[in-house]
Amino acid sequence: MSSSLPRVGIEKIRVNPTSLALDMRKLCEARGQEWANIRDVMMIAERGVNPPWEDPVTLAVNAALPMLTEEDKKDIELLLVSSESSVDNEKPMSSWVHRHLGLSPHCRNIELKHACYAGTGGVKIAAQWALTTGKKALVINTDRSRMHFGKPYEFVMGANAVAVLVSQNPRILEFELDKYGLFSHEVDDLTRPTSRVETGNSETSLFSYMDSLHGALENYRDKLGEELDYDEYFAKNIYHIPFGGITINAHRTALRVFGSVSKSVAREHWEQKTLPSLTYPSRMGGCYGSSTFIAMLSLIDHTDVSAGDRIGIFSYGSGSCAEFYSGLIGHDAKAASKEADLPALLDVRRQLSVREYEECERERTCYIDCGDYEVSRDGMNGWYDEHYAGKNQLVFEGCEEHFRKYSWS
Repeated sequence: MSSSLPRVGIEKIRVNPTSLALDMRKLCEARGQEWANIRDVMMIAERGVNPPWEDPVTLAVNAALPMLTEEDKKDIELLLVSSESSVDNEKPMSSWVHRHLGLSPHCRNIELKHACYAGTGGVKIAAQWALTTGKKALVINTDRSRMHFGKPYEFVMGANAVAVLVSQNPRILEFELDKYGLFSHEVDDLTRPTSRVETGNSETSLFSYMDSLHGALENYRDKLGEELDYDEYFAKNIYHIPFGGITINAHRTALRVFGSVSKSVAREHWEQKTLPSLTYPSRMGGCYGSSTFIAMLSLIDHTDVSAGDRIGIFSYGSGSCAEFYSGLIGHDAKAASKEADLPALLDVRRQLSVREYEECERERTCYIDCGDYEVSRDGMNGWYDEHYAGKNQLVFEGCEEHFRKYSWS
């Protein structure tokens, strides 16, 4: 990127990991699954669960609100909300998010969809916009899984939102806007054809992920126009994380593109370059389009990266579209990550029993497509009163003639 252009990138990040969590060991015991397989292969220890009074809109608002100052709100002129869990097929969730965040009326707001790639796509669009306007852009990825009791993929589900503030003050990550590789091809791997169905072919999705990574890396290399040593060029590497174990194969694929290495060396290389990025995702389960940004916080908090270190980042979205791009660790990344305070947000979550988790999922599912209902705040030993009441969090109340109702706790 030319030094004559302004620097642009991520100024702030804030994650909403939901207020409920389920220990995967408990779920393994209930489903007759080997805990070691989920722990060591899937690399998931816990998953997020959202209560009935939380939906993708409230997850988004409650992620962004704590990190935005009044000055930020005045300077934000672009709001992009990405999701594959939208609550309406006509009205964008960005409209509700814009209102409840109290952003300026002179702000463009749009909802984006491209599976797990949409968050990255939104951030890259926002970066170009911030570069040319000098204003700030807010990108929020918000998602939650459907109910999947007893399915093999039940262990990789979850719910969360991440808010990313993009500006010409890249405290966390400065984008190298001319260094990226793209790869798109249509594939039937995963799908949400109705408001209740989330399904697909996991094997097809795995092959598509790796094919897309290979294609995006080659495109990145071709755009760069020079040979590079993958080990020396990138201080660390982040990959899209539907589950942690996939990043081992992803890293092997990346190393093959830039020169063959043995499996033993590749494993050691992955442990050094990528493993620290899985600490937070392993406590959240399926993070959808938020996964690379949560991994970024994990990497900053658990390694000795410093300002100017180059990070390689891969994002994949089913369907499909993928991008491999790079960025430089920002001048204030450690402090900005500390402000996000993700460890504290993870620790304060209420741990559910498997029965409570199932009751929560059933209750949310029974509301889908209902035009008139009021969300119950009972159950879970008064969790709403303990964690929400009086805390000024946006909560979902239910629907009246299909119009959604929200209020502040």
